[in-house]
Amino acid sequence: MAAHSRSIALVGGKGGVGKTTTAAALATASALAGHRTLLVSTDPAHSTGDLLRARLGDAPTLVAPGLDAIEIDAEATAAAHVERVRADAHRLVGPEIRATVDRHLDLAKQGAGTLESAVLDRLSQLLVDDADRYERIVVDTAPTGHTLRLLAMPELLRGWVGGLVRQREKVRGLDRAVANMAGDPPPDDPVIGRLRARADRLTALRRRLTEDAVIHLVTLAERLPIEETCRAETTLRDAGLTVGAVVVNQVLPDDAEGAFLEARRAQQREHLADIDRRLGHRTIVRVPQLPHDLRGPDDLASIRAVLVAGGLVDPPRPAGG
Repeated sequence: MAAHSRSIALVGGKGGVGKTTTAAALATASALAGHRTLLVSTDPAHSTGDLLRARLGDAPTLVAPGLDAIEIDAEATAAAHVERVRADAHRLVGPEIRATVDRHLDLAKQGAGTLESAVLDRLSQLLVDDADRYERIVVDTAPTGHTLRLLAMPELLRGWVGGLVRQREKVRGLDRAVANMAGDPPPDDPVIGRLRARADRLTALRRRLTEDAVIHLVTLAERLPIEETCRAETTLRDAGLTVGAVVVNQVLPDDAEGAFLEARRAQQREHLADIDRRLGHRTIVRVPQLPHDLRGPDDLASIRAVLVAGGLVDPPRPAGG
């Protein structure tokens, strides 16, 4: 399957290299080509709504014909998850330790691992449970380190959840034995059902990410972003994920004038050659520096054209298709 024809495109890279712009350009190009598209932001900074001049929330919002967008609210998702855990715990433990359980859960709400797990849960809903609603999904991810942890979490959490299920089933077996000796039916256990459902969803998410997703890496022609991009490319490839194109943003045009610009362009040529040497086995797409700041969705047109020309977007749907 060609990378650009995969149904999920994740856009990653170092903070400040233009991931949000690239993701928005990809998503709008996909919608213009006739594919029902969802643009998802997992980045806590959430500038997608500003760029598209739309008020976005945790539910899909129509922002253009054929294009919905969403900004995942990790804190709200984490809070809802913790409250579900609290309800289960209160059914399973005695009143004498419920206050202790509540204190631990209240502290867990703001933990980094809890927030990342919440993002993963919401992403799994969109990529697995709601997969049939969209033909293409573009995910604007947080900076590289966060994204790599996020992509590794399905495998880690699946093993952790599996261990919890096994431990819970041992306890459940003892409960059954005691209930049988007493002649009573064993009590219901909602925890095992919830854990198994989560394990199944994580398995499906991992399959979606490995089989249906491509990860485009965004960088600048500067030393630190290049180093981070090369490390990310190796890590993602070793994890069995499909890396697509390397998008180099803010490339100075050849007709820029002046001694200062020429010096910057000369240094940029060195960095571009380094990118070609170290990442030339990937598609390299160079996005020119715009003469002004991005002011709204209309300014995405030139970037969109470069990404389409680079083969990152499916061709338009045939008439009547």
